[in-house]
Amino acid sequence: MSIQDCTEPRCQAQGGAVEHVVESRQKDLGGFGVRRVLPASERKRVGPFVFFDHFGPTRFEPGQQGIQVRPHPHIGLATLSYLYEGAIVHRDSLGCVQTIEPGAVNWMTAGRGIVHSERTPEALQASGSGIHGYQVWLALPRAREEMEPGFVHHPAETIPRVERDGASLQIVAGEAFGERSPVETASETLYVAGHLEDGASLDLPETVAERAVYVAEGGLTLEGVRYAPGTLFVLSPGTKARVTATGETRFALIGGAPLDGERHVWWNLVSSSRERIERAKADWREGRFDPVPGETDSIPLPEDPLLRRDPDRTR
Repeated sequence: MSIQDCTEPRCQAQGGAVEHVVESRQKDLGGFGVRRVLPASERKRVGPFVFFDHFGPTRFEPGQQGIQVRPHPHIGLATLSYLYEGAIVHRDSLGCVQTIEPGAVNWMTAGRGIVHSERTPEALQASGSGIHGYQVWLALPRAREEMEPGFVHHPAETIPRVERDGASLQIVAGEAFGERSPVETASETLYVAGHLEDGASLDLPETVAERAVYVAEGGLTLEGVRYAPGTLFVLSPGTKARVTATGETRFALIGGAPLDGERHVWWNLVSSSRERIERAKADWREGRFDPVPGETDSIPLPEDPLLRRDPDRTR
């Protein structure tokens, strides 16, 4: 069988298992490059996932500051950080301080409002280190958008791992491949961080209503089409899908139940209500969010005219 390379959003499996293809966009966040996957013009969300960033692999040399994301606010969502390499120190307005390392999960619920920062540990700034991972946002159900904020850390050894012929699969959230993650989500969620050896194949779960696969490294073929690194392909509901690795491959499988209505994304704020986002913007501008203990700086409300005109545009 000949294999067609898919390197552009318009490349899709005709009438097959794939209904959308999204190419990530390169973003520069304060000198640190990331691939922005969601939201995209081709697809705003997959299940509860409304935001997906892939950062790295990047090497910070000794003396470099690494990741330095100053305190900033969130509402109406939960964030999930996952690393393949490196470490990040999380601090938030609840007083939580937690270093996340590869394979562990930081689950932060913003609800009615939370502020947090993310920074490379000082020891790694001095010694140098690599960094590689994902950050995703999951919109909360409408009934829980104003819930109390919270933070839970799950060490790597508590996150189930499934080993199959040529496949290593960590069940980050939800249930898949006969295992269930201990991460408590607000709605039905699927999140698997996977590794396939060259030539290995994997049948993907069919029971989740919305599913997508993001290729971080290597490549995956499905129905004669090869999807390259930086590509997200969204699967048609209920279809069988067997992917095969072309080279050593890292990927993320995400999805879940459809959201209960539209969500608006403006900067770091997510809500089913534009008016609620406007209130959060005013609260941040006027200093009404709780501060992060130990932090003395913060990211100001953007004055980008594109953000002011289009509340659904992210930075």
